[in-house]
Amino acid sequence: MIRAVTRAATRAVTRTVTRTVTRTATRAATASSGARWARGALVALVVVGPGVPGAVAQDGADEAEVVADTAPEPTVDDSPDDTSAAEDKRLLVHRKPEEILSTAAPDRPLEPLPDRDRIHASMQQGLTYLLSSQNEDGSWGSWGQPAHEFWSNPHSHLAWIAATTGLCIMSLLEQGEGDPVVRAVDRGVDFLLGQAPLKRPSDWDVDHTWGCLYGLAGLSEVLLHPRFADDARREAMVAKCDEYLRTLAAVQSPDGGWGYYDFDTLAQRPSWSTSFTTAVGVLAMLRAREAGVELPDGMLPAAVRAVERCKLPNGAYTYDVMAIPSPGGATWINQLKGSLSRTQICNLALTLAGSDRVDHQDLLDGLDAFFEHHRFLDVARGKPIPHETYYYNSGYFYFFGHYYAAELLELLTPAERARYRARLAREVVKTQEQDGSMWDYYFNTYHKPYGTAYGVMTLRRTLPRETSGFDAGR
Repeated sequence: MIRAVTRAATRAVTRTVTRTVTRTATRAATASSGARWARGALVALVVVGPGVPGAVAQDGADEAEVVADTAPEPTVDDSPDDTSAAEDKRLLVHRKPEEILSTAAPDRPLEPLPDRDRIHASMQQGLTYLLSSQNEDGSWGSWGQPAHEFWSNPHSHLAWIAATTGLCIMSLLEQGEGDPVVRAVDRGVDFLLGQAPLKRPSDWDVDHTWGCLYGLAGLSEVLLHPRFADDARREAMVAKCDEYLRTLAAVQSPDGGWGYYDFDTLAQRPSWSTSFTTAVGVLAMLRAREAGVELPDGMLPAAVRAVERCKLPNGAYTYDVMAIPSPGGATWINQLKGSLSRTQICNLALTLAGSDRVDHQDLLDGLDAFFEHHRFLDVARGKPIPHETYYYNSGYFYFFGHYYAAELLELLTPAERARYRARLAREVVKTQEQDGSMWDYYFNTYHKPYGTAYGVMTLRRTLPRETSGFDAGR
């Protein structure tokens, strides 16, 4: 029966993809962001969407088999917001968007705020998952368990493995003392140092930027940590950071930013970049420079200017770097409700880079908007098709946004931090799976390690400042 349900779900999504593609492409073509975003949406919807429901079902197949003989056939319920207790147990991907919006409405009671013990317990579960999911070669994530065959270029996966490994190293560095943590970090560092230089996967696929960005971020944190002050691998780590920077310099777009696709020119230097990818680059370069790594001339200032151009008067940041930034239509991705996660990292990057385009009130306004409109991130989390929900939010915006919102807490006063800490922790704790992982978008075997790494780092920043073990390096 499970197989039949999976096939039925796949057929249902396939039937809706054509309609979704048409709507997405039409809106994108008429919006000021231009046809590039439309082509990206077409690729994402066509090649990512149809196969994922089956993969999600497979991910929970062991649990599903237990109740397969007694579970009723799923039916479509067109009733409005009344959701029974049984329906509340469904995964988000099996619910209609309006159901999630109604359960996350501002006038509905929220789950209790987690106390310090609950946050610590959640972090420990996440740490246990990260340690148990490390690959034999020291990396995290792989191309295993694909949802479909489109992403079959090995260089895309090598980049995503590097990015996931960099994130997991960053997370483990903060998780206190203990031999298992120390060994896991060392193995992760050895993997990055031994990995061959990342290459551009194809003319339109520039995903190796993610591997370089988070590889650079991960190794920069290692270099800055007291435990590695006299590490014999420091010279090799600096050399690897130089390698990442040279690769990034070669694909920095003329507008100063970085992206991950290039559908227009297919040139050696891509023509398309995004605000949030570029903001990750700004933060990684700042930490690398602090660690003593020399940056290519002009690289950081150009990236900062690119992020600055994306800022809109209402506090949102455009998805891509545009010559003339625009919010687009009333339901477009560049509206504030579609920029909730981007706003946090862009505000953070510009603040730490010393930009005069943001001030302290911008940080508070961005965090207030994040929680006021959080239901739009809830709707997107777990959805199998990128940009399919309101304001074109995607599932993978969730933990990315929460982590960088948590980083902003470090820039606030104690009284201001108290306004957000527990609320931020609640939005992370509620996502934890029985195996300790956290995830927001099914993606081969990358989603659980990267989601858990973001989640655990977020939770640590919601606690009162403590210094112990690895956390001392921060």
